[in-house]
Amino acid sequence: MTNPPPANAVAESYEGQFGCTLMDLRKLMELRAAEAVAQISAHYGSVHELCARLKTSPIEGLSGNPADLEKRRHVFGKNVIPPKKPKTFLELVWEALQDVTLIILEIAAIISLVLSFYRPPGGDNEICGHIASNPEEEEEGETGWIEGAAILASVIIVVFVTAFNDWSKEKQFRGLQSRIELEQKFSIIRNGQLIQLPVAEIVVGDIAQVKYGDLLPADGVLLQGNDLKIDESSLTGESDHVKKSPEKDPMLLSGTHVMEGSGRMVVTAVGVNSQTGIIFTLLGVSEEEDDDKKKKAKTQDGVALEIQPLNSQEGIESEEKEKKVSRAPKKEKSVLQGKLTRLAVQIGKAGLIMSALTVIILILYFVVDNFVIQRRAWLPECTPVYIQYFVKFFIIGVTVLVVAVPEGLPLAVTISLAYSVKKMMKDNNLVRHLDACETMGNATAICSDKTGTLTMNRMTVVQAYIGDTHYRQVPEPDVLPPKTLELIVNGISINCAYTSKILPPEKEGGLPRQVGNKTECGLLGFVTDLNQDYQAVRNEVPEEKLFKVYTFNSVRKSMSTVIRKPEGGFRMYSKGASEIMLRKCDRILNKEGEIVPFKSKDRDNMVRNVIEPMASEGLRTIGIAYRDFDDTEPKWDNENEILTGLICIAVVGIEDPVRPEVPAAIAKCRRAGITVRMVTGDNVNTARAIATKCGILTPGDDFLCLEGKEFNRIIRNEKGQVEQEKLDKIWPRLRVLARSSPTDKHTLVKGIIDSTVGDQRQVVAVTGDGTNDGPALKKADVGFAMGIAGTDVAKEASDIILTDDNFTSIVKAVMWGRNVYDSISKFLQFQLTVNVVAVIVAFTGACITQDSPLKAVQMLWVNLIMDTFASLALATEPPTDSLLRRRPYGRDKPLISRTMMKNILGHAVYQLGMVFLLVFAGDKLFDIDSGRKAPLNSPPSQHYTIVFNTFVLMQLFNEINSRKIHGEKNVFAGIYRNAIFCSVVLGTFICQIMIVEVGGKPFSCTNLTMEQWMWCLFIGIGELLWGQIISAIPTKFLKFLKEAGRGSEISRGETEGMEEIDLAEMELRRGQILWVRGLNRIQTQIEVINQFQTGASFKRVLKRQNMSQHLDVNMVPSYYSASIRTSPSICSAAVTSPTLGNQSGESVSRFSGSHSEVQEP
Repeated sequence: MTNPPPANAVAESYEGQFGCTLMDLRKLMELRAAEAVAQISAHYGSVHELCARLKTSPIEGLSGNPADLEKRRHVFGKNVIPPKKPKTFLELVWEALQDVTLIILEIAAIISLVLSFYRPPGGDNEICGHIASNPEEEEEGETGWIEGAAILASVIIVVFVTAFNDWSKEKQFRGLQSRIELEQKFSIIRNGQLIQLPVAEIVVGDIAQVKYGDLLPADGVLLQGNDLKIDESSLTGESDHVKKSPEKDPMLLSGTHVMEGSGRMVVTAVGVNSQTGIIFTLLGVSEEEDDDKKKKAKTQDGVALEIQPLNSQEGIESEEKEKKVSRAPKKEKSVLQGKLTRLAVQIGKAGLIMSALTVIILILYFVVDNFVIQRRAWLPECTPVYIQYFVKFFIIGVTVLVVAVPEGLPLAVTISLAYSVKKMMKDNNLVRHLDACETMGNATAICSDKTGTLTMNRMTVVQAYIGDTHYRQVPEPDVLPPKTLELIVNGISINCAYTSKILPPEKEGGLPRQVGNKTECGLLGFVTDLNQDYQAVRNEVPEEKLFKVYTFNSVRKSMSTVIRKPEGGFRMYSKGASEIMLRKCDRILNKEGEIVPFKSKDRDNMVRNVIEPMASEGLRTIGIAYRDFDDTEPKWDNENEILTGLICIAVVGIEDPVRPEVPAAIAKCRRAGITVRMVTGDNVNTARAIATKCGILTPGDDFLCLEGKEFNRIIRNEKGQVEQEKLDKIWPRLRVLARSSPTDKHTLVKGIIDSTVGDQRQVVAVTGDGTNDGPALKKADVGFAMGIAGTDVAKEASDIILTDDNFTSIVKAVMWGRNVYDSISKFLQFQLTVNVVAVIVAFTGACITQDSPLKAVQMLWVNLIMDTFASLALATEPPTDSLLRRRPYGRDKPLISRTMMKNILGHAVYQLGMVFLLVFAGDKLFDIDSGRKAPLNSPPSQHYTIVFNTFVLMQLFNEINSRKIHGEKNVFAGIYRNAIFCSVVLGTFICQIMIVEVGGKPFSCTNLTMEQWMWCLFIGIGELLWGQIISAIPTKFLKFLKEAGRGSEISRGETEGMEEIDLAEMELRRGQILWVRGLNRIQTQIEVINQFQTGASFKRVLKRQNMSQHLDVNMVPSYYSASIRTSPSICSAAVTSPTLGNQSGESVSRFSGSHSEVQEP
């Protein structure tokens, strides 16, 4: 690039408006290829003229003058798509009120309130049964409204707590989204300097540098391009890459991906005026979105599962996908959510049965007792009193249901995930999909890149082979022939992307900064070490003067640049993987810098004596060559002929040291039962050396290191198709895959995931940085993209972005994932103990004493502690290293292990024993009045207050027990590290004292003496001692204990095309599918008969069916309907599955499975 003049006169000197309007540019960007070229030349003359009208310089860019930038934003808009408005607090309150159990409670409480104010005229108390008998109790009878009011008050508290949780959660995710937005930057030229600018700050008239792997943030017109190919499938649905050049097709559109090459464009449309923005507005994603669309947006627990930027292009992409009937196959619901949904449904059913039984038994007992045994008549004036009794019974039943249904589970999951995601940011993991965090805990295999992840990605040339001499360190420039030196300097300076540079160190005495491609920076560093200046060469041959560039890609594994020679003819410089380059060379420079023949024998000697020794030291070997075309200009598109007959200049060995912390991290993975495999494009010897340094390979292991070619030869049949059986023989022993292409990586990941070898399905995490890693990242259970070296395409396909590109961050992600799983298990252990005890106490109490020992309001308080507070306390436990000392749980391991089941039942036995002891003998033990069989509206008794207080204190101490789920003895270990846990337990205890001492009638409590308090505390602390006894019993002796909450494996094919829907919904949907299918079949059969009767052809019937299948597609605007057609929609597949032939559910999975096969390259 030429050196910039001091200021940019073009942009500074503008007067009046710009030379074209917003609408002109919008119309221009709607054109494609030849039409666009014609329009530009007709209206503007040329692209440079267009730049002049936009008051920008094609070389220098804008000046960056704030007033000018503000004016551009005012005229052409900002590069932001307005996000959806967040839900207001009141909307969230309204949503929380929709809970069915709460609605039933509200209705029951209102009926109870109304009836408590109703006084039957002259209804004799004695005739109607026990109500209140003495004046003091009569007075209490006046306060019968309190229970109804207290239930309503507790419902309101529960609703507000839920709404507040949702609100803070949404706020947290908005913060996270803005963080991801700021992460996305783009290379922009301002004032002649190349800077990284946040995407939202780009304006019309900016000059953007476009390179391989970018996701374009705005629409623009290409000024200059090298071999540029764009994937426009996100807008057009066409999967073929589109070649772009200023002469033939200069239009670049936002939201599309650069798959190859590089170039410069002038930005012509941003934000809502860009092509993606226009589609967006049509889809109604902006603020004026319809309400019904809002309802359709499927979110998990009130928050979209995709945590993605709202304003940046990534956000646009994600929103677009959601609207376009999920263009990319979404991942199946996370393992944990699946298990939890099942468990919640099972517990809910059990709770419903128990609560119904409670109500029926209470009503029957009352009716039999009053009208059969005591032979009372049903008097009209007594009706309200009886109804009051029935409402009381109903409220007890509903309360049992409220306590039984674990509605705290989704809350615990969300709190745990949100907390983990926030903390993972500090550990350099930027989580884009919430469920990835938890899936990571189950990971059994990690397929990692080498460069930058396991190594430091700081390349330096340490050895070189030049002119028949192998230099063990960088040679002095004066020992090299001048001609050879000049060729090396020019070959590296010109044939490296001009975006790769070496900048001075930030701190004095530091290392120079490497910007751009790190391998190229290593080579440029080599030029500097030879005391030469690469920038001077680039100033002489600016990027515009490059005649043709064959950019690096995974197929070529080389890069070549062609320039015109001053004396006529062309010269091509090439560089690439040494073995590949040497195969293309037939001559070489000798000691004197003269060209001598290079035969295959010489090549073999060089591989054996130079390349292999370098590689075995872990060096990456790069060959540098050139070729002159003096006679006639060749056909530049015929790449194979051009890239032959090269002259070898040098082979250099580049060192990329292993990150010092990686060997320890890999050792941790080993201990944790996770296999690490290295997948790299490097030479097999280099890969093996690095793998040994990292600890992936250890001496004496029987593991495989394969090259991509060999790997493909072993796993494919004669037709070239991958055979799972062959792959299954290799992957368990494979540790290093070298010289591999992105397709090999995808094949390996898919093969491991689909494999049935071993007792459970493998959960695979993959790292990737290149554009072509997209398919492998999407296919993996968890895809990690590199935050520094990664391309936008890789980041978009990933679930987690590693902001420091470091392998140790992946190990931290595993730790956090396992912690989420354990946190949920801790909460479950605590919650289920309370559930079991509360339900049994309410049920048996109701059966024996016609009243629940725990009143409705008390149950709601218990529900509040165990749902909201406990989930907060147990879901925020920080992870410890001990998490990495056990093997992964696996996808089908039950949530509740045998040990947990032992703990749940063991503690339930203790709590039930104590509660029943107090209910049936407490009055005698404490020498107080009995609270059993108290008349309606009687004042609270000390007896039942002791029962309630002891019950709550037992839960509090059991919460401490629940901190450990693997049978550990020390339940206090690390408790001081979790401030939230300590404050929740303390806060709950203080609230309990207040409720008992001050709560009075609403909580059915009365004051207790100090001695009674001490006894309650003593029984509560007994929980901790009882916990020690339980943990001493070996689980292996308790064979009768069953595990619960097992996740059943849904076949991936079946869920691949689906939105994330919960499992209960899936059951419903299956039912609907069968209904529709049945109706469809009957309908078709009737038509078949009619058609046969009228003698018409049968084809029309099937045609009608196919029409209905495509109905939903045709209602979509044409320019993006193509991409909808490629997306599998499992519902339409199932509903309109062929009516003839197999009618079973198999057709569903076969349909979506085949689609996913087609989609994946």
